[in-house]
Amino acid sequence: MEQSNLITLLLLIPFIGSFILLLLDKEKENLIRYGGLAVSVLTFIISLIIFFNFDSQNPDFQFKHKFAWIDNLNIFYSVGIDGLSLLLVLLTTFLTPLTLISSWSGIKTRVKEFTFFMLILEVGMLGVFVSLDLFLFYIFWEAMLIPMYFIIGIWGGKERIYASIKFFIYTMFGSLLMLVAIIWLAVYASSSLNHFTTDLIELYSVGPEVERTIQDWMFLAFAFSFAIKVPLFPLHTWLPDAHVQAPTAGSVILAGVLLKMGTYGLLRFCLPLFPQASITFAPYICVLAIIGIIYGSLVAMVQKDMKKLVAYSSVAHLGFVVLGIFAMTQEAIQGAVIQMVNHGLSTGALFLLVGVLYERTHTREISEYGGIAKIVPVYSFMLLFVSLSSIGLPGLNGFVGEFLILLGTFKSPVLGSWWFTVFAASGVIFAAVYLLWMYQRVVFGEVKNQKLNTLTDMNLREILVMIPIFIFIIWIGIYPSTFLNVSEKSTAKVIEQVLPSLTVTIK
Repeated sequence: MEQSNLITLLLLIPFIGSFILLLLDKEKENLIRYGGLAVSVLTFIISLIIFFNFDSQNPDFQFKHKFAWIDNLNIFYSVGIDGLSLLLVLLTTFLTPLTLISSWSGIKTRVKEFTFFMLILEVGMLGVFVSLDLFLFYIFWEAMLIPMYFIIGIWGGKERIYASIKFFIYTMFGSLLMLVAIIWLAVYASSSLNHFTTDLIELYSVGPEVERTIQDWMFLAFAFSFAIKVPLFPLHTWLPDAHVQAPTAGSVILAGVLLKMGTYGLLRFCLPLFPQASITFAPYICVLAIIGIIYGSLVAMVQKDMKKLVAYSSVAHLGFVVLGIFAMTQEAIQGAVIQMVNHGLSTGALFLLVGVLYERTHTREISEYGGIAKIVPVYSFMLLFVSLSSIGLPGLNGFVGEFLILLGTFKSPVLGSWWFTVFAASGVIFAAVYLLWMYQRVVFGEVKNQKLNTLTDMNLREILVMIPIFIFIIWIGIYPSTFLNVSEKSTAKVIEQVLPSLTVTIK
């Protein structure tokens, strides 16, 4: 097979596989589960082939596949991958099969439909990361909403309908502003290129030349849409509801991949297309990011529900990523990219572990637990390990991303103040407070609830889901170069695209 077709194959396998599963008899649940797992594993294998054939020394898009889609409007099906998107594609294809395995005991109704929506969701997420045409990107961005809406709305908790509608409306509202900006940019480009285009690579040359006031408005439209998805304070209110009501698999994908679509959008579109506007608004966005870090941490501390605590921790951790992106130094952006992966692994693992406990006890209230260390020692160890990873303990993955972001922010010519670093660093301390306090109340102390004495430890299936995540948590913590090298040239290219504007601003 030609390398240029690999990304299209990556999208087609889960898409075709999901519809084949719909043809199966819904009574054959095991066949459906194994079929869905096989499709997602095959997708992961294709992503590994792309990874091993990827040239990390080349900052340009690779494995490009392009053909005319809507001729009259000059819109193309155009896909490709670089160091920024490759790591997120791998994260998506890595987490999807693990979430499908984790849901085998949690999802007992409409298994066929659930597996179908999970695979379609994977197509949407992958499409967002590989699109090189703004119109195609928008199609995938919106298409991803539909399966997530149904996953929360059908298999979620008691208030699932409210949570799914809130999630849909928030994201849809932001998306419409982005659509207006895409059309505006394409029409504006037609005056200098003499043709209407939504091709991202062509627009990279046009965006920085856009009249300053118009560039500011276009930037704000894109940034607002992405900030909702991140979610950046104060646009985060949909997240705790969606997380708490979603089934475990939905929460893992939501935290692990969907939130990264917002930060990826800021890095892929806002900075290179609108460099001057990005520099102008960077300090304000970084202030919001730091408020998110501190606010998310403080609210996480007072949560009574474990899942809500982990949800608010995402607001704090993604604040770090946004800060890294808008610090606009190579260290900070490298840190932001690796922190996207780290958050997907650590927070995804936390949601999986909360789900394991919930399936046994049907409660997530922290006050209902205590003293389970002797009853479920394997579970207790895994929860501690993942909590330390999320806190940013040196030697584990979280430390690498946070260290690079803080280092890059300290050196940032755009922000020009070390106070940003000081306030952001407080988030690391707060993370230790809310996660270790939660761990202490759940795992240690006396067994207050006698029902916990019958608790069973993690079974082989649950352990096998966690082991691959643990391997990457340690791998990134000890030898991050494997992954940092992949994105190094691509992050340097983003800096180069912003640099002319940066130099002018500093002078």
